Amino acid sequence: MGAEARTGIDKRPVDGPVALGPLGAAGDHIADTKHHGGTDQALYVYAQEDADHWIDALGRELPPGVFGENLRTSHLDVSGALIGERWRLGAEVEVQVTAPRIPCRVFAGFWDVPDLVSRFLSAGRPGAYLRVLTPGDVHAGDDVEVVARPDHDLTVADLMRIHTRDRGEARRILALDGVAERVRRWAEEQVEVGG
Repeated sequence: MGAEARTGIDKRPVDGPVALGPLGAAGDHIADTKHHGGTDQALYVYAQEDADHWIDALGRELPPGVFGENLRTSHLDVSGALIGERWRLGAEVEVQVTAPRIPCRVFAGFWDVPDLVSRFLSAGRPGAYLRVLTPGDVHAGDDVEVVARPDHDLTVADLMRIHTRDRGEARRILALDGVAERVRRWAEEQVEVGG
């Protein structure tokens, strides 16, 4: 990327507790608040198992934070999580899955992989945005527990597919509790256009 470009993608692991609140992680920097951040996208989480896919595909190390994620999990199917699913992080924080990450050219430029956006979309491993329902502190190594799952089958990966390839299914999004408001507005526009 050019020297003048600003991005909040490059995150780094920290020692000690991190406070999570309605607008995200304390000290986090979000450069593009039009498309990122806010209460519906307070945190971004990516699974180590999905990162391993990219490590193999690209032949390079991808340490925690390089996806722009605030949290890197293991043994949790983040892209397979249901929209509206709730998790407990550590002892006190509760979050809700709201939307997939839809990659942009900034993401591809940061990694210096020109076709990364199309590859990311095809892989179906978007990671998830989270809403913070109960604020508190988290530490590296804290457990992540699924505490509630909604009564539908629309996953984070499904939502990314609908948003990028199967827009005719946008009506399915309108019935979801917990979905990010930006995504709901997009779905409403698709339904109006499609009739």
